[in-house]
Amino acid sequence: MKQLRVLLMTAFIASSCGDDIEAYVKPDNGGPRPGETVYAHRRAKEIFDLINQYYKAGDLFKENYPAQPGDGTYSYLWPYDAVVSGASQLHILGYNVRYSHILDGFEKYFRQSAHGNNIGAYGSSTNGSVGGGTRFYDDNAIVGINLIEAYHATQDVTYIERAARIVPFLESGIDSHLGGALWWNEDYRYNPAAPDANKPTCSNGYATLFLLKYHEVCPEAEKTRVLNLATTLYSWLRANLYDPATKCYWNDKAANGTVNTRLWTYNAAVMIQNGIRLYEITGNSQYLDEAKTTARGAYDEFVKTRNGVLAYTDHDPWFNTKLLRAYIDLDAHDENAKNYIETYYNFINNGYNKARTTDGFFYEDWTGANPGRYYSLLMQGAVVESYGALAIYRKETIN
Repeated sequence: MKQLRVLLMTAFIASSCGDDIEAYVKPDNGGPRPGETVYAHRRAKEIFDLINQYYKAGDLFKENYPAQPGDGTYSYLWPYDAVVSGASQLHILGYNVRYSHILDGFEKYFRQSAHGNNIGAYGSSTNGSVGGGTRFYDDNAIVGINLIEAYHATQDVTYIERAARIVPFLESGIDSHLGGALWWNEDYRYNPAAPDANKPTCSNGYATLFLLKYHEVCPEAEKTRVLNLATTLYSWLRANLYDPATKCYWNDKAANGTVNTRLWTYNAAVMIQNGIRLYEITGNSQYLDEAKTTARGAYDEFVKTRNGVLAYTDHDPWFNTKLLRAYIDLDAHDENAKNYIETYYNFINNGYNKARTTDGFFYEDWTGANPGRYYSLLMQGAVVESYGALAIYRKETIN
């Protein structure tokens, strides 16, 4: 997954196609005034409106604003998915964000085959009509998660049908090398001798989460197969990439068996979510215990005082967003989750007050020390999803 003018806007941003888009107004000196209430949903919508103002490319979005060397016309699938995730939260809150239209944009990344296998899946790039590039197993799983979320938000079975196409693609990515599990992408599946070929937590963790979510809505005849596949991937991750020291998960196992011990927030996040869902489906409390243990371990590992702020990591905020979503899922099962979430809420509000460009976009580093890759669509999509999820968690209403 790790692929990774500043002019003050004064003109009103016109509404288009039924969107409820408002202009950005730079806050006075950052923070709220005494007695002022902070509404997470308003901040989510504010950044979403800025994305639509600056990043739009036809029906899709640009990879960066300002543009960076090597940019294509349209963003990669991963940042587009981040926009969809944020739009989902806003739709659930009651905003008109043309949610179904944004979801349909996924289909512009779909390609029916690669490596001659005639298995449909979402490519990493698009020419605006059809998908291209490498097909990543984690990208497809995350698209699938968004499609299942879309079904729950709209009750439109079209999204289940689209999600169902992802299952055989994931199944095709598993082989016996390293004892099973998914490669990072399809190119490595067909060429495991490639120098960087690996089986990572991200592909296997998000495939597991997608399968567990799909299990809720799939036809009865598929349920046993889907659950068995999910539990098999989960068990492989526990056996191969769990770090007993930090209680988090290492990044990947290379084709030669070498483990990359880098830790990322989103890898811990997805395994927390998987443990919760496996517990809810099977009733086996061991899964929930494992989720709680990783939740505590991730907080201890990643949350530090940085630039005077109690902060999650000061880079790659999309990864932190996924940890927030995991902690929100955990809240019903673990009283400690409230503290994890409150820390995140204070951290993102620090970013809103102290870590933004004059256009209103967040820095990559929410402590405010370094703008980083502020221009990336992925960075801004993470803000929308985070604030939207927090608004739902806090039971905010938009009226």
